[in-house]
Amino acid sequence: MVQDKNANGATRLRFSVLRAARHRWRWHRFVGLYTLGVLGFLGLMIWAESLGLARHWIGPIFLFVTVMVYALIGVFGRTGSAEEYYVAGRRIPPMYNGMAAAADWMSAASFISLAGALYLQGFSGGPDQPGGLAYLLGWTGGFVLVAMLVAPHLRAMRLYTLPDFFQQRFGGTWPRVIAALATVMCSFTYVVAQIYGVGLIASRLTGVQFEIGIMLGLGGVLVCSFLGGMRAITWTQVSQYIVLLLAFLIPVSWLAYQQLGNPVAAVAYGGHLQAIAEREAQLLASPQEQEVRAEFERRAQALADKLGHVGQALEAERQTLQEQARHLRATGSRERDADADADVAMAAIVRVNRALASLPRSEEEARQQWQMQMQDYLQRAQPLGGVPLHTQPFAGDPHGSPEAQALFERSRRNFLALMFCLMAGTAGLPHLLTRYYTAPSVAGARTSVAWTLFFIALMYLSAPALAAMVKFEVMHQLVGVRFDELPAWMAQWTRVDASLLAVEDVNGDGRLQWGEIRLGADLIMLATPEIAGLPYVISGLVAAGGLAAALSTADGLLLTISNALVRDLYFESRRTKPSNEQRVIVSKFVLMAVALAAAFVAGQRSSDILPMVTASFSLAASAFVPAMVLGIFWRGTNRQGAVAGMLSGLGVTLYYMLSHAAPVRAALPHSWLADGLWWEIQPMSAAVFGVPVGLVVTVAVSALGKIKKHSA
Repeated sequence: MVQDKNANGATRLRFSVLRAARHRWRWHRFVGLYTLGVLGFLGLMIWAESLGLARHWIGPIFLFVTVMVYALIGVFGRTGSAEEYYVAGRRIPPMYNGMAAAADWMSAASFISLAGALYLQGFSGGPDQPGGLAYLLGWTGGFVLVAMLVAPHLRAMRLYTLPDFFQQRFGGTWPRVIAALATVMCSFTYVVAQIYGVGLIASRLTGVQFEIGIMLGLGGVLVCSFLGGMRAITWTQVSQYIVLLLAFLIPVSWLAYQQLGNPVAAVAYGGHLQAIAEREAQLLASPQEQEVRAEFERRAQALADKLGHVGQALEAERQTLQEQARHLRATGSRERDADADADVAMAAIVRVNRALASLPRSEEEARQQWQMQMQDYLQRAQPLGGVPLHTQPFAGDPHGSPEAQALFERSRRNFLALMFCLMAGTAGLPHLLTRYYTAPSVAGARTSVAWTLFFIALMYLSAPALAAMVKFEVMHQLVGVRFDELPAWMAQWTRVDASLLAVEDVNGDGRLQWGEIRLGADLIMLATPEIAGLPYVISGLVAAGGLAAALSTADGLLLTISNALVRDLYFESRRTKPSNEQRVIVSKFVLMAVALAAAFVAGQRSSDILPMVTASFSLAASAFVPAMVLGIFWRGTNRQGAVAGMLSGLGVTLYYMLSHAAPVRAALPHSWLADGLWWEIQPMSAAVFGVPVGLVVTVAVSALGKIKKHSA
């Protein structure tokens, strides 16, 4: 009888191994055929462009084809099974799980904005705008924490969502409710940033308005996550990673080969750093650049004078524009009667009318608008337009004057604080941790994290090289060029969004100076193919890669939010236990509602992508990491300690962030808000306060409860 049992066990084991092998072969075949299809489509588009395919068709074709492919994968992966919908059946091979997690991780922030942040902030950022390499070090270092402290332990518990952990470990209602609400909060902030990226890229590909671009891209998100949940999302994210990897490496490698003679950008770009430093020194001493700075200082002073008497200045400006409009209308009428050229006069009338329409409607609105403009002018009046020296370790000088030493200390402190928040936030992001629930085993979860780091490194190692190469190109090929000789791609991008690219002849010499260029961080990657002189098809590929990055992360985030609202809040509060089919159906419709709400918020264009993403990391770190890590490794952690730690950590982080948000400061009395910066730390790194508070409170309350229990 024992022999029969052993034989049956061996048979089941062999069957399981064969089934896993067939499943892996299915994934290999899918990925191989899909990669060949992508390369074939790219070759076909290059051939069509060489035959005369118009540019205005290339973008819509890329948008339509990629979104339809993702939608077809969503249809193919549709399911009504709870196990498949929430965790893809827990049978995703580690390599492909790592690839899907890398796509989920890349997001619009990494693909679109990271190289731009390095371009604008250098290696260390500034004292008031930390960044640079802090993003690379924080994000990659965070995966070490995920592998060592979190992912294998959560996978061993066979969870479906992150709030599941807090209920299973601590019991009761409140840990799960707080975790679910915190999941919605940090994930919604993150998904708004992704949908903002979707709108930006779709509008670039098709030429439609930003808001319409959001709705076009959102269709692909909804089909994948609505029909198949985690099963369809996993297949889609693997396919999206292949697109975004090709979209990143092809233009970067081509630009590296052009400039350096070596397509491996991460290895070859070191020589550019010295050339950039020498060019920065020349620009700092340039008389033309000093003229630009002086003009921005004059504009800032003019706004400061206006702010001294806002009401009078606003009324005077309105009267001046109205008088100009009346004069131009009268002049234009005489020119039309004289059969003169009236186009110039009509353009002037339109310009003045637009200026009138854009005038602030109230004194408070005028004060806010002029203060923002004044700060922008003061920033651009700084050396190099406020852009730090590319290779400087930190701002200031540790051996200089007291002011320089204080600046150095503030810059270094903010750099380390941001890096800490990104590392801790990576270990607490719900949509990322859920990704490892799909691994077939605990060992598979660890291996999946290693594969994730590998696939991320393929792109992250080239991001600093891309920033340096684009800065080299701008400094040596654009600065000093006449305005009427600027490349066509600059005019095209200024029409998409003035916040992405704007140029102005500030000093009136007819030539472009460094200080006259205003580049948004989101532009650098998207414009790289045009900067490198590649076929326009590659620009379409890059935009499709950015779209894939944004869609892949949005898929996972929307599923995480809907699961938290439905599985962890709605159905847990009901007395009757729902069926798995009911859970899945309600989750799908809530997902659609959340997607539409996020699209509405993203349509307001309230912020850049990178700051919104950074805020979500601080929220995730302070809400989850202290109680979760202590709950895994310290058996003395109790329910009261976890609840107190989560609320206190999240409360401190939210309080510090909101205290420095302009709408909140305008709505609430200043006595309720934080008085200035704490230790000069920027608000986006608020978790540097929230995580220690949550850790201390969790330990203290848990220990106090243990003492009371023993004394009783």
